Amino acid sequence: MPTPVLSFTFPGQINEYAARVVATVVTSTLVVAYAFGVWWAVPVLASGFLLRAGWGPRFSVLARFAMAVAKRLWRPKPVTGAPKRFAQGIGAACTVTSTVLFVSGYETSAWGVAMLVACFAFLEAAFAFCMGCWIFGRLQALGVIPREVCVACAPGQDGDGI
Repeated sequence: MPTPVLSFTFPGQINEYAARVVATVVTSTLVVAYAFGVWWAVPVLASGFLLRAGWGPRFSVLARFAMAVAKRLWRPKPVTGAPKRFAQGIGAACTVTSTVLFVSGYETSAWGVAMLVACFAFLEAAFAFCMGCWIFGRLQALGVIPREVCVACAPGQDGDGI
């Protein structure tokens, strides 16, 4: 039975290199937007984070672009999807918060939140360190996120942890 188009599905595995391409574009966009005062780039990025957190790469133009670029440049490097989805959710929460701050007139705070996203995206792009994935792993180790959400991520016998 086919999955309905609007169901919130996310791939069990994603290509790490595609995630790094997305992170590179997010970092670059935020740095350039800040340098030129283009605040409306933040809500555009927020929509992309929301799409990726909700449906993976299905509806995100940036994610589809990143998948095509990564496939041409590198062999796929599959990583577990659940922590990456969590990271996209954090990016969505931060960019939506930043957008609300901009609209409310708190420009300095808005840029501060946006630059936090840029820092996290830079870590992913440059060093393959996903802060959202790291937080996911710590929350899973504490039992906040159930082991069943990502057995491969869970510390212990079935998974080596993140």
